[in-house]
Amino acid sequence: MRALRWHGKHDIRCDNVPDPQIEHPRDAIVKVTSCAICGSDLHLFDGFMPGMKHGDIMGHEFMGEVVEVGAEAKGLKAGDRVVVPFTITCGECEQCRRGNFSVCERTNRNKDAADKMFGHTTAGLFGYTHLTGGYPGGQAEYVRVPHADSTHIKVPDGLTDEQVLFLGDIFPTGWQAAVQCDIQPTDTVAIWGAGPVGQMTIRSAVLLGAKQVVVIDRVPERLEMARAAGAITINFEHESVLERLHDLTGGKGPEKCIDAVGMESHATRSIDSMYDRAKQAIMAETDRPHVLREMIYVCRPAGILSIPGVYGGLIDKIPFGASMNKGLTWRMGQTHVRRWTDDLLKRIADGQIDPSFVITHTVGLEQGPEMYKTFRDKKDGCIKVVLKP
Repeated sequence: MRALRWHGKHDIRCDNVPDPQIEHPRDAIVKVTSCAICGSDLHLFDGFMPGMKHGDIMGHEFMGEVVEVGAEAKGLKAGDRVVVPFTITCGECEQCRRGNFSVCERTNRNKDAADKMFGHTTAGLFGYTHLTGGYPGGQAEYVRVPHADSTHIKVPDGLTDEQVLFLGDIFPTGWQAAVQCDIQPTDTVAIWGAGPVGQMTIRSAVLLGAKQVVVIDRVPERLEMARAAGAITINFEHESVLERLHDLTGGKGPEKCIDAVGMESHATRSIDSMYDRAKQAIMAETDRPHVLREMIYVCRPAGILSIPGVYGGLIDKIPFGASMNKGLTWRMGQTHVRRWTDDLLKRIADGQIDPSFVITHTVGLEQGPEMYKTFRDKKDGCIKVVLKP
């Protein structure tokens, strides 16, 4: 089969590899009909996440048709159409029983490495680093899905791939980011980043009843898409984020702040942007926390910081004293996908939201390597890429 594989920083290739096989009775093999390039994939493409190996298959946002099932993969049969969450979940451990699926205690097959890096294991993730299990990803023609009986979302008839594909990651990620803000009807919600996760977060905050949603980015196409959802936009290259948020909130600051950017944040005309890049260059810092600093500074006292943006290692110069003295609450983490998908699937079926709005490019799998660059560089109005194996 064909698959997109990592061969080093900025080196993704479409290779021929062996087809996956059933390895455990709870496995299923899925023929991929649609997959996508995610912002988290760019962290691997740009070399910011440790633990990648030559030849790793990329991708964690995918769906398709079940073609083979193991003897213990109950509730699945050949021909079923499924979306596969990026988090692999056993469904049986204490964390899974609590709905904390992204920290499943059993599915990370490199648990020892995760324990050393993070203190405790996370769930296994598709197409990500060997710190999260090193599982082959979904930017391929076929995928082996471990724990398939609990790691799938069945798709009802009448919904297209484009409508449901993002249930595997960015839609529940944006939803969780908004839900963990405890949005009230009087709240201003400020969202840093209008990429695919940011776009889903905007619409989630609107659905959850925020008084006003303010979005900070610099890419015209992203800002236009945000305005289409009713958001107020701030282009940080042309206006002061601090001054604009001050004006929009009567000087009080937003009650809820969401970081939908993560480790590769950019800042223009900013001393901390130069500082972070210099620290990265000498490997004294792995991530650029400009957005975190700005959120701490502008958030209203007793507010909430929600962080769906991915961070991979060490950050520096965080004004933690300001956060403590302002009484800010931090909520963050990889997405507990299956906690949200029943509700979100119903919202799609009922017509409350059609997540396909975010797609700007649909291409074949073999064009994936060049689309990584287009997506990373935000060329050709690219916001979200769907690949068709």
